[in-house]
Amino acid sequence: MSPADASSPAARPPLLERLALHRPELRAWALYDWANSAMWTVVITAVFPVFYANVPAAGLSEDKVRRQFSLVTTVCMAFAAVLGPILGAVADYARMKKKLFGVFFGLGVATTGALFFIHRGQWVLAAILFGLANVGIASSFVFYDAMLPHIARPDEADRLSTTGFAAGYLGGGLCLAICLAMIHWERPLGLAGPDGLSARAGFVVVAVWWLVFTLPYFFRVPEPPLAIEADERAGGNPIRAAFARIGETLGELRKYRHAFVLLVAFLLYSDGIGTINRMAALYATALKVPSDVTVLCILLVQFVGVPFAVLFGKLADRIGAKRGILIALGGYVGVCVWASAITRTWEFVAICLLVGMVQGGAQALSRSLFSTLIPKHKSGEFFGLFSTLDKFAGILGPLVFGLAPSVHAAVLWVVAFFVAGAAILALVDVEKGRRAAVEAEAELLGGAAT
Repeated sequence: MSPADASSPAARPPLLERLALHRPELRAWALYDWANSAMWTVVITAVFPVFYANVPAAGLSEDKVRRQFSLVTTVCMAFAAVLGPILGAVADYARMKKKLFGVFFGLGVATTGALFFIHRGQWVLAAILFGLANVGIASSFVFYDAMLPHIARPDEADRLSTTGFAAGYLGGGLCLAICLAMIHWERPLGLAGPDGLSARAGFVVVAVWWLVFTLPYFFRVPEPPLAIEADERAGGNPIRAAFARIGETLGELRKYRHAFVLLVAFLLYSDGIGTINRMAALYATALKVPSDVTVLCILLVQFVGVPFAVLFGKLADRIGAKRGILIALGGYVGVCVWASAITRTWEFVAICLLVGMVQGGAQALSRSLFSTLIPKHKSGEFFGLFSTLDKFAGILGPLVFGLAPSVHAAVLWVVAFFVAGAAILALVDVEKGRRAAVEAEAELLGGAAT
């Protein structure tokens, strides 16, 4: 075959293969990103914070509402972070990834749907349900992400992870658009009832959306085979074994040095990403950006993220996931530098556009790169650690943001997280890290065979 023939359209892989969606289990796995993003976008980011202040916490002072909401978010995320490694170890030891995924997915769906029954003054119940929904969705990701190295080949991991993020942006954006339409046209739709009926109906839409689009995961994504999960202590107490395995995993981080270095880098630049996401509304308020424009910017980030997440997957195929992440982090540095000097609404919109372009690439490629640097038989434990760092990553950045003399200075200070994270990521030797993971798997299977 001539070079011209190889590059012809007929020689290109089918579209589903280019997106890493050419097998049923890959499509079902990526669909969970589509499903759960409705919860992140509608409940956590856009609708519930406003609903909480206006309905269950109505009558309380603005400072008290802010403190309550911050405390609930911090406590539930800290709980999910501490729980992550334990759950991951139990899942690996007892071969329960799908079962535990189902438990926490079910918790998230049920408590999200139950928000429909919240009325004026019920801020305690609203906070409890919101907190449990956060624990449910955060914990489900420990098992969801841990399945990535089991269903995707190393050459598919980057594409599948970025395709999943693209599906998440699209699904979250569409569900948010539906819920915002229900709120905006509540009278024609018959949803102009008491205590924010249109918003409460939106929470039911999110729960149903999350449930329906997750069902293929249970039917198509298989539990990893027993040969991979074999353990000489099988049959013992899974909780006791989980703590023992966590200790072993922490000790083995020396062996998987490059996975550990990636974790440290991820902790830093994820803190920067999280800070930008959490402080965006405060930043918009300081710039006197109209609230409707801020909401539209949330939608903008969602839909812009779809093609660019896919493009980062293609870029990783050409230059590698590590270089792709570094390019995304460079984009974040540019965003922060520009944001430190803007004063007009159109500039804020442009900044949101740029964030949408790089956010999915940085997060998706971090997930896929990490999945290739760890042994499959301990994917639950390692992704438990990954999840823990992801939760704790939002602590230092907001603190720095709050200590800065102005919001413009605060955004500029966040650059340090991206620069430090990129510098540490540059130390990761991807090939050596992957060899260490493959050798660990070969050693395990060789021992099981004897």
